[in-house]
Amino acid sequence: MKYLHTMIRVHDLDATLRFFKDGLGLRETRRMDNPQGKYTLVFLAADETPEAEIELTQNWDSTEDYGSARNFGHLAFRVKDIYATCAHLQSMGYTINRPPRDGHMAFVRSPDLVSVELLQEGHLPPQEPWASMGNTGVW
Repeated sequence: MKYLHTMIRVHDLDATLRFFKDGLGLRETRRMDNPQGKYTLVFLAADETPEAEIELTQNWDSTEDYGSARNFGHLAFRVKDIYATCAHLQSMGYTINRPPRDGHMAFVRSPDLVSVELLQEGHLPPQEPWASMGNTGVW
């Protein structure tokens, strides 16, 4: 058996692509627009694991409430510098819901409220402002 992808339904494809591509550095591997079915599929992958993809599904004109995404759990990514990654996402306007106080783990949410866990490759020593920063919201 081979793991292929995880699908996430999104309302604002551009906002979600900004988060995953510009914020996390994933790259778009392929895209399919289906006018008959009225949906767009965009597949994203990390360079280190191109075989494990995220599929973004935008159902055109959908007003369905996808909820808070708490029923999904989270996506997890290993990063080379968790502090730099969190600072970059924060500079883009994203809230770091669980800051990397321990130098190892953080959580942020995508525009579609999908929780994303960031895990440091190895461990970094605690560093301000992250070490004394509290949690914000839910993840």
